[in-house]
Amino acid sequence: MRIAVIPGDGIGKEVMASAVEVLNELVDLKLEFYEAGDEALQKYGKALPDETLEACKKSDAVLFGAAGETAADVIVKLRQELDTFANVRPAKALKGVKCLYPGLDVVVIRENTECLYKGWEFKEKNSAFAIRLITETASERIARFAFEFAKREGRKKVTALHKANVLKLTCGLFRDVCRRVAKEYKIAFNEYYIDAGCMFLVMDPFRFDVIVTTNLFGDIVSDLAAGLVGGLGIAPSANIGEKHAIFEPVHGAAFDIAGKGIANPTAMLLTTAMMLKHLGFKEEAEKIEFAVEETIASGKTTPDLGGKLKTSEFTREVVKKLKEI
Repeated sequence: MRIAVIPGDGIGKEVMASAVEVLNELVDLKLEFYEAGDEALQKYGKALPDETLEACKKSDAVLFGAAGETAADVIVKLRQELDTFANVRPAKALKGVKCLYPGLDVVVIRENTECLYKGWEFKEKNSAFAIRLITETASERIARFAFEFAKREGRKKVTALHKANVLKLTCGLFRDVCRRVAKEYKIAFNEYYIDAGCMFLVMDPFRFDVIVTTNLFGDIVSDLAAGLVGGLGIAPSANIGEKHAIFEPVHGAAFDIAGKGIANPTAMLLTTAMMLKHLGFKEEAEKIEFAVEETIASGKTTPDLGGKLKTSEFTREVVKKLKEI
């Protein structure tokens, strides 16, 4: 299998080195390295060089580190070009990570191709306008993805978040499609208005299991969910399409700590586990998840989690744990 590896900018290079070390310990994949991001823009005049884009289209998966100011020109364009319509954001509490809700394990599935993020905006005189696109096709695709995900992962409930009481046509369409698709599955289904859903996430997040929603709402809710279990520093994500998949940690380039060797690679390693599971390496993926969590629980952590380990030292501890499994 061919994996297009894009370290990108800032700490992307450092955490990607951790991912590569762990991958080489477990599986035999063809890792091909490409450039994208701020440095690529300076070097080639394009944040996402044509060579990189073409390689991504020909690969079995894309493993991405981080991008700086050019993130929209890199990761957003990659999602569009590869038609990765489903953004999958797990929010799982890890042993050893202080958080608001120990034991929480929810997944936010966000439609990735339309809504206000189409970027259809214009100005006229003293006013600015934005067009929100919600289609039946994309809504059905993401709803079905959410239920299939829940079925495959043994999860018990799917919750749709929308604002159909105000956005009667766009959110109304999304809601109606989710209701229709739900009838095809023996999985519990419920729905909340997005504002009530956010309140319940803060007050009683254990009522959720799999959340499915539109692009803008999903962008907000997935970060909220990450905050419940320890923040973006440990949050992995995947962008899944019919033919392509992109895997990226949620954190950014973090230029303030780049080059210091203290970046926490947890999100990158958990993202790598998501990639392996997608490619059929379920056992290896679970080994990474177990090794990362056990390493953190033992108190061997990077400074952001209260420890003193360097990025490379934490990675070595994870690899050591892998060898013990």
